[in-house]
Amino acid sequence: MANFSKSNVPQFSVDVYQNEYLPEGGREVNAIVTVTATGGGTTGSAVGAPHLYAPGQGPSAAVAIMVDCSGSMDYPPTKMRNARDATAAAIDTLRDGTHFAVVGGTHVAKEVYPGGGRLAVADAATREQAKQALRRLSAGGGTAIGTWLRLADRLLSTAGVGIRHGILLTDGRNEHESPTDLKAALDDCAGRFTCDARGVGTDWEVKEVTGIASALLGTADIVADPSGLATDFTRMMETAMGKEVADVALRLWTPQGTAVKFVKQVAPTVEELTDRRTEAGPRAGDYPTGSWGDESRDYHVCVEVPVASLGQEMLAARVSLIVPQPDGSVHNLGAQGLVRAVWTDDMAASTSINPQVAHYTGQAELAEVIQQGLDLRKAGDMDGATAKLGRAVQLASVSGNADTAKLLAKVVDVVDATTGTVRLKAKVAEADEMTLETRSTKTVRVKK
Repeated sequence: MANFSKSNVPQFSVDVYQNEYLPEGGREVNAIVTVTATGGGTTGSAVGAPHLYAPGQGPSAAVAIMVDCSGSMDYPPTKMRNARDATAAAIDTLRDGTHFAVVGGTHVAKEVYPGGGRLAVADAATREQAKQALRRLSAGGGTAIGTWLRLADRLLSTAGVGIRHGILLTDGRNEHESPTDLKAALDDCAGRFTCDARGVGTDWEVKEVTGIASALLGTADIVADPSGLATDFTRMMETAMGKEVADVALRLWTPQGTAVKFVKQVAPTVEELTDRRTEAGPRAGDYPTGSWGDESRDYHVCVEVPVASLGQEMLAARVSLIVPQPDGSVHNLGAQGLVRAVWTDDMAASTSINPQVAHYTGQAELAEVIQQGLDLRKAGDMDGATAKLGRAVQLASVSGNADTAKLLAKVVDVVDATTGTVRLKAKVAEADEMTLETRSTKTVRVKK
């Protein structure tokens, strides 16, 4: 758990953007809650880069790198070599003093380094030993990702550290265990460590990889060309080394008669948190957000309030940030935001939509229609796919989400972006379709 001395912990702030005015009979209150952490260590500091901590004195961290070693990693042979090089680059990026291990994954999970059910501590010698061990990695066998995650969890739990993180690389489908087994492993690992997942090449299942990252509050991405792995692994490890507080939860308190309709992260990606609530005393619930460095994220909170008469005001929700402690207590990070409701007969006030709320409602719909459009395309419903992906093009255009617009343009021919008129391309490269699906939840922030 984190040590909360002022010198090494970022300061958290909470800002609430909403239209608090409701018409007579109005019951739904929407707010965008922006959480910002600043002034901890420098996010993304590689070894030797300036850091607010003394050398090796960043927040205590442990990292497990899980590398797919199944038979398909030999096709083409450069894939395994790129995976070894990427893992070596990630190991070079570890801050001195970080605990780490490398796991080789097939239909079983094996300890590649250091072995013996333990973690190594990063310094010049252990980094070199780990890279020597990587040279012995070869491809052969099946794929059972749940076993990789369970071994990573066992190894990470041996260190008394504040931040526990996994990096998982796969190139194929999880064919040697049932979806139920993988889900059980994810359920058991959730809240114990965060994990970034990457699919290399185009023979893996997007929903599997994004599902792993989502369950373990990490990032997911495609590395279509294996030669890009080292750059991607270095960037992931830099971000992991910049995390300073683990297990931060968004605590939502609501008054009597008020119901939470949903809570979702909407930037930098869309992530549904509603079902992950754990009760925290009378009328309060905690929603997990994972580990934080110097960064800012946006959340959409929607609550249903009891009917009230014109002129009445109420506190619809109070948002605060907490970190659970091993003894069952919580550490309050000292930032809070208030969501209000005011009933008015001023039509202009009660019907205007807050620009932040409007923007992120559109971004969440964008992620949804891309997913629906690609699913319909795979199912052979070309008319349905065209309609959904056309709507996606329109939403991406309106919100200025240029990255998603570019990815969409590889799957559809855009006739008119403003009306969402598109034609499905006859031929689409598999990597382009998978990239659109994997990155469909990435959002652009509203210009505040």
